[in-house]
Amino acid sequence: MPRPRKNHPPSLKAKVALEALKGLKTASEIGQSFSVHPNLVAIWKKQATDGFQSLFENPREDSSKQHEADAERDALYRQIGLLTVELDWLKKNPGWSVEEKRQCVEPQHRRISVARQCELLSLSRSSFYYSPARESEENLRLLRLLDQLYLEHPTLGSRKLAVVLSNMVGEEINRKRIQRLRRILGLEAFYPKPRLTVRNPEHEVHPYLLRDVEIEAPNHVWSTDITYIPMKNGFLYLTAVIDWYSRFILSWELSNSLEATFCRDALNDAFRWGQPLIFNTDQGSQFTSVDFLKILKGRSIRISMDGRGRAIDNILIERFWRSIKYELIYVSDFADGIELHQAISRYIDYCNFERPHQALHYATPARWFPPARDRQPRR
Repeated sequence: MPRPRKNHPPSLKAKVALEALKGLKTASEIGQSFSVHPNLVAIWKKQATDGFQSLFENPREDSSKQHEADAERDALYRQIGLLTVELDWLKKNPGWSVEEKRQCVEPQHRRISVARQCELLSLSRSSFYYSPARESEENLRLLRLLDQLYLEHPTLGSRKLAVVLSNMVGEEINRKRIQRLRRILGLEAFYPKPRLTVRNPEHEVHPYLLRDVEIEAPNHVWSTDITYIPMKNGFLYLTAVIDWYSRFILSWELSNSLEATFCRDALNDAFRWGQPLIFNTDQGSQFTSVDFLKILKGRSIRISMDGRGRAIDNILIERFWRSIKYELIYVSDFADGIELHQAISRYIDYCNFERPHQALHYATPARWFPPARDRQPRR
């Protein structure tokens, strides 16, 4: 017998979205606090940020626009039997994921049933009503171990990882389970492939500009990336912007979801130190989004992107991930996002202003980055 679908009140959605926007708890922790699935946390957070603009719009204009939109929609419904071309296109819906289709369905719609909406979207009703279970404590522990092993041995495939992890935990772990967990982390072993990059035609991808380039001064090249931070009850995501010449961490942000907003916030915060000639990223959807690239183009910054699967193209930020995880994350046990945020802030200040760096002749990054020489750590 199918489970009844929950209709969450708007007040609950607002509370969940507000908690998610604070960025101090993981999606799993927020979902557990409000008895909702973690996937809904990210969806409601996005709906809240998208709806902020409407708070400042003229209500009279909104009312007239709403009446016009209602009239146009009613006219469309009357003609829907004749719009076979549009319906055929809608059934194909190129590039739409199952989750995007699920968000398009309106269960409370007065004229179109859920079954008909699913049919138009080529989405099975079982997929719409399906509510995935949250990750178990055992899987969260395996995710953390996988993340550590990848930093030490990035060439291990799923077969060898299954053997290594089985030996570590003292019980047999299926290879398919390892593959699923690695997909959650976005990890892929380094090995030669006949076709490294398959680009999404909807994304704007730029070539890699840093091959054989000598970095000669601060603000010559900046780069950014995202990494996974394990927590007690789930995980958070960390992004940072680094100056290649000095290894100075220019900015960083934490988030409980993988939307592009926190990457844009980190980029805008980094500009308080100046701006680079070249900015390098990977081909992740956060960095190929229109809004992210528009910031760089508006400042006439040359855009460089790693080849797909080429983590070594952005080696300096990858090396920083290794340092922060082994020196801070894996040796600590953070209770919540507030504690983690404070610890990362202290660690990055230490790396920038106090820690000697071998590649910099044992000077600190701040000594090699002139804008930071006269500034003190933000503590």
